[in-house]
Amino acid sequence: MPRERFKEYTGSNFLRQRLVLSALSAKPIRVTKIRHRDDDPGIRDFESSLLRLVDKITNGSKLEVNDTGTTLTFVPGILTGGRVEHDCGEERGIGYFLELLLALGPFCKNPLHVTLNGVTNNQSDPSVDLVKASLLPVIKKFVLNDEGLDIKIAKRGAAPLGGGVVVLRMPVARQLRPVQVVDQGKIKRIRGVAWAVRVSPNVPNRVVDATKGVLLKFLPDVYIYTDHFTGKKSGKSPGFGLILTAETNTGVFLSAEVCSNPSGSGTPTVPEELGVLGAKMLLEEIFRGGCADSCAQSLAALYMSMGPADVSKYLVGPLSPYTVQFLRHTRDFLDLMFKLETKKEDDIDTENDAELRTGADKVVMTCVGIGFSNLSKRTT
Repeated sequence: MPRERFKEYTGSNFLRQRLVLSALSAKPIRVTKIRHRDDDPGIRDFESSLLRLVDKITNGSKLEVNDTGTTLTFVPGILTGGRVEHDCGEERGIGYFLELLLALGPFCKNPLHVTLNGVTNNQSDPSVDLVKASLLPVIKKFVLNDEGLDIKIAKRGAAPLGGGVVVLRMPVARQLRPVQVVDQGKIKRIRGVAWAVRVSPNVPNRVVDATKGVLLKFLPDVYIYTDHFTGKKSGKSPGFGLILTAETNTGVFLSAEVCSNPSGSGTPTVPEELGVLGAKMLLEEIFRGGCADSCAQSLAALYMSMGPADVSKYLVGPLSPYTVQFLRHTRDFLDLMFKLETKKEDDIDTENDAELRTGADKVVMTCVGIGFSNLSKRTT
């Protein structure tokens, strides 16, 4: 293949973004200088696992990595989807792989039914709970038929040894719909789950008490479930954590999570401190606000750009660095530019409540989709 047809990139960052956009736009990429100055150069185990996963859900794609692992070429094939089982390893959480699958899922030929083995909760990646609470509501706004869309945690596995099992089911879509999501609304309830594996059943209750102590100052409707896995379902490592979701009266979900230090790290985690930190993280996310939290911004931007040739608008909080880079990649692959307008606190309609405080300045993302239609979807 002629060299100029490859899109050239350097460095190991944003590999998932590049793979997703390459697969959807059918433009091959070449990534060079992957950690070329490190003592241990080249792609890591979790990145090769990600490439194997992309290979499993596509047909005819061509992946080449050079001997030192510092150069990667990817020629995309057809997204087939279907039933897949994959071992994610223990370096990164299952959430890292789920984000890529959710981005590609609606555009596959067959509905995705993926079983992922590995770490469900760690401190560096969004947990499976967070992906479920944060990304699924965003997907449902774009997909016409969300029947069968589900993420199920069969076994929970904390870092470092994992042992978790997650099942993702995702239907395919012929086309996404354009959206106008610009009303954030007011927070009406907070729900959460305090989970624990291979520790005392008393630990999640202590986390819940500390979290409620902070949140009940703001809102009376706070309910946190405790989820204590035992026996075979509890994975291989001890750990505990908290996922919190705030729901507004317009159906927007804002989520945050915290996770205990991995066993063997030498610094134990106090459940009460973890609960207070989780509550503060949720309040920070509410302050940022918008109709998609910082975890779901880039997915909303992807679905907007892949939608029909019609105007889509989405209100989000301050853009995360990951989303900013995603918008740059969208311009590279799809030749699509977003219009970004800052919506100050003063501009927000406050006819019902003169003292309505909406937190940080919001951004309204506007774009016209490229009119992507999933031709490989079966019509019967």
